[in-house]
Amino acid sequence: MKVIVETGAMFNITEYFTIVYYAEYFVHIYMRTDGLCGTVTCDSEYPPRVAFSLLTKLLEDFNVQVPNWKNEKKNEAISWPTLDEAVLKYQNPANADPIMRIQKNLDETRDVLHSTIETVLQRGEKLEDLVERSGELSAQSKLFYKQAKRANSCCILI
Repeated sequence: MKVIVETGAMFNITEYFTIVYYAEYFVHIYMRTDGLCGTVTCDSEYPPRVAFSLLTKLLEDFNVQVPNWKNEKKNEAISWPTLDEAVLKYQNPANADPIMRIQKNLDETRDVLHSTIETVLQRGEKLEDLVERSGELSAQSKLFYKQAKRANSCCILI
């Protein structure tokens, strides 16, 4: 994995983002014009936009918090606690990224609306059934009234 990242960083002269597929994982690489390079390795389900927004944010923060990073000869010599916090925060992209959070809320709202529409349609069918039964009952009561009137017409009340 380290070879892929270093090889990807060697060929980057200008700022750019790229994705390398390696052993069922995607390696998102962001190389800045000042030579600072970052990578995020994740599975195919992790959204690339979120990975690159994480990289952009982390590289900007790193450049501000560790201004003498260019003088360091070994990558492992720099410890940066902000990285651990970001890794934990971005485990679930929907919680870390505002656009993903909005998309998740929209999906949930859409599902609720679909459910509500189905319920309303079912109620509409039930209302149609009730109106039909009501019409049948009305017709039967009129028929009963006519038959009762005919049956009672032969009897006289004193």
